[in-house]
Amino acid sequence: MLRRSGIYALKALLELALDPPRWQSVSALAEAQDLPGPMLEQLMLKLRRAALVEARRGRQGGYRLRRPPAEVPLAAILAAVEAPAGSLFALRGAEQDPRPSDRVTRVLNRRLLQALERELDQLTLEDLLFDLRSARAAFSESGGLLLG
Repeated sequence: MLRRSGIYALKALLELALDPPRWQSVSALAEAQDLPGPMLEQLMLKLRRAALVEARRGRQGGYRLRRPPAEVPLAAILAAVEAPAGSLFALRGAEQDPRPSDRVTRVLNRRLLQALERELDQLTLEDLLFDLRSARAAFSESGGLLLG
């Protein structure tokens, strides 16, 4: 459903959210999340233009979040690096076909997109960070569930 660029941007920003004040280089982010460096560099530039991250040059430079994770909606991240949410669903030519069944499909797609947009506006990077930390806490290094 999400494009690769959206997934990579979310992973990189989650990595930044784990330690918000720390500046992290693209190579460190790419290594930590197993992402391709050149593509990540382009995504980070887009995220900087969208005022989601700030950049600093030099040996101690890199990127860090511009706002706290709780103030970064997923919709803003995806809008910065992908096409609008409407492209997440393929309408497969339903816009041109006047048949009633296709109009129903078009209306349903539109409603689904509206629901998705509302959800992405409400979900924040903090929500994903909570889920990530919960998953890490629930499983041991060997992949087994920790009890107690």
